[in-house]
Amino acid sequence: MFGLDDYLTSFSDGTTLVLVIAVAILLGLRHATDPDHLAAVTTLLASTERRARDAATLGAAWGAGHALTLFTVGVPIVLYRAYLPETVQRGAETAIGFLIAGLAVWLLVRWRRGAFHTHAHSHTDHSHAHLHSHSTDPHEHPRTRTPLGAFAVGLLHGIGGSAGVGILLVSTIDGTALAIGALGILAAFTAVSMTLLTTGVGLTLAGRSIGRLAPALGAASLTFGLCYALGAQNLLPYYF
Repeated sequence: MFGLDDYLTSFSDGTTLVLVIAVAILLGLRHATDPDHLAAVTTLLASTERRARDAATLGAAWGAGHALTLFTVGVPIVLYRAYLPETVQRGAETAIGFLIAGLAVWLLVRWRRGAFHTHAHSHTDHSHAHLHSHSTDPHEHPRTRTPLGAFAVGLLHGIGGSAGVGILLVSTIDGTALAIGALGILAAFTAVSMTLLTTGVGLTLAGRSIGRLAPALGAASLTFGLCYALGAQNLLPYYF
């Protein structure tokens, strides 16, 4: 992103194990802050009750799916220099853009249906607040994003620009075993950073009315997703 990945990989001499590991860790930690990841994570979390545990669980599932795809796509590059065809790469980036847009639309639809209203109530001997939709059952909780769904989003998301990040790293490394090891470290720390990022966003949203934030989050993510998809098809400038 904006040349930062190239800058980080420039510190690796391709032979010194410590440097290779350090660069792989830094790339993995930075990768989660890509704009498409930030857009995806906000729409993923907007449908939860935003507890830190919920956010961490979704982030871990999302990161695991992303890391699995990153490693799976990267291994053939390391072993055989078998790169994804440009049409496949462009199609994956386009699908990611529409995925982000779809998550944003679903968020806006649920907000429009009144799914993000907070009411305080008691279940037993204590009172607390939960998100509620305006249904006939006052204790009905809205459906939230599941870890399996977040994992699936991560799988698709990992097909896109992750291959480029992996190529940057392995292209500077001499030795197949070292390159695969660095790729594994990169994938693992991508998952770790996505978990930390998602938890941080969840803590930021905690205590705030998602009913007020949902229109802005949805509109911003929808705009970004469409621009991302159109940019992947060279219909708009592509900066990602």
